[in-house]
Amino acid sequence: MKQYLLRLIEGETLQREDTHHIMLNVTKEQYSEHQIAALLMALQTRGVTVDELLGFRDGLLETGKYVNFEDQNTLDIVGTGGDGKNTFNISTCSAFVIAGAGYKVTKHGNGGSTSVSGASNVLQGHGVKFTDNEDTLRRSLDEAGICYFHAPLFAYGMKFVGSTRRALQVPTCFNLLGPLVNPCHPKNSLHGTANQSQLRLYTAVHQKIGDKYGVVTSYDGYDEISLTSGFKMTTNHFEKVFTPKDLGFNYVEPMDIYGGQTAEEAMKIFDSVLEGTCTEAQKNVILANAACGISVMERNLSIEESVAIARESLESGKALRAFKKFVEING
Repeated sequence: MKQYLLRLIEGETLQREDTHHIMLNVTKEQYSEHQIAALLMALQTRGVTVDELLGFRDGLLETGKYVNFEDQNTLDIVGTGGDGKNTFNISTCSAFVIAGAGYKVTKHGNGGSTSVSGASNVLQGHGVKFTDNEDTLRRSLDEAGICYFHAPLFAYGMKFVGSTRRALQVPTCFNLLGPLVNPCHPKNSLHGTANQSQLRLYTAVHQKIGDKYGVVTSYDGYDEISLTSGFKMTTNHFEKVFTPKDLGFNYVEPMDIYGGQTAEEAMKIFDSVLEGTCTEAQKNVILANAACGISVMERNLSIEESVAIARESLESGKALRAFKKFVEING
């Protein structure tokens, strides 16, 4: 570690194999918390590179639990978090709309860190019990169209940096790793990032991974499509700037998608969307995110066609049925 830190002090970047090696040693508890903190702050101050991030990803996947869904064409939809906006559970709700539309979703998530309710919080609130049992996960995917990977059950390496990250109380490169370490390595993903630099970083990472991807960021700092502003989306095939009008929606206000002050409030909004009793703004932001997820899987569809598919899933009750089936299997 001393050699790595000296290289960083001299302004060098680390290679992919370096951070891979570091991650393996972290899980073997070969470094002190002070050394890990120094490394994380050095990388954060300069800005983590694509290869450095990929090396940490390699180490986390190697030391974690793999779920073999190679025979499945699935999508993950998740944001990096850390935008400080405290929205309701937009990507989680969108995941059930996508599943209701007939696409397979392998959702990766965790409890909230910068919001009152993360994906794991809202699912747990409905009685969902998290599992790493592959048979249960596959049954959920087959029958509900969606399964959920609660990150701590799979990315074991994260726990070895947990206390250091909590003590630092500032974002580190590990905040960016969560969406990249889905345990089944899905063939498709829609990842939300909180700013333009993260979008460029994630786009470059996905290009090296070689999957089908969409990366989005809203221009006012949301790590998802918020409809409070325009947003940029990059995929394997295009890089475009959209406005809400381009998707057939009106602009919304930040308070329209606020998640509330408690996990219970966020859960009520989540339920109201699937049950069809939410506000127009809440509904539209879900349709926008679900449509962009569908467009990653369906390259030949226009964004208007993807919105129509998402709308049919939500308004017909298919999304709600997918959610109820998911809770039944995982309860």
